[in-house]
Amino acid sequence: MMYRKILPLLFGALFFFSLSANAQKIAFVDVQEILENIVEYQEAQTELDRLANQWRQDIAKEYDQIKGMYNRYQAEQVLLSEDARKQREEEIMNKEKEVRDMQRERFGPEGQLFERRQQLVQPIQEKVYAAIESYANERGYDFIFDRSSDSGMIFSNPQYNKTEDILRRL
Repeated sequence: MMYRKILPLLFGALFFFSLSANAQKIAFVDVQEILENIVEYQEAQTELDRLANQWRQDIAKEYDQIKGMYNRYQAEQVLLSEDARKQREEEIMNKEKEVRDMQRERFGPEGQLFERRQQLVQPIQEKVYAAIESYANERGYDFIFDRSSDSGMIFSNPQYNKTEDILRRL
């Protein structure tokens, strides 16, 4: 009779102990906030913005030239022979293709801006992720989520926010 009372208690204690022994430590950081507080990242962003603005201006100038070419063509169209009209239309179309190619070369998914961003920002991001990994290993965290990404975190307890700890580490 006593055996029937002790056995469930013993199993309950073992179950509780196994749950507490496997508890996982979880924290979150705001990587975007960390990056925004790093001077090198701010300088890299400034350079990328400057470069992108310069390239946008260059492309806008090219489109203005195309517009000028088209306006001259419109004005002179009635005076031109059929061959001259076709030649002018071809020149305008070729110039438009050149500018679209320039735009894709600079701003495309594998363009110069993307490559420059990789050169400037990736080393900084790697430094931040290494600091986070080191922090997690030293403090025994099993998971650290990035609050600034679309990770699906709906609620987080502020006590688990370790952003400031990572900032101090950098």
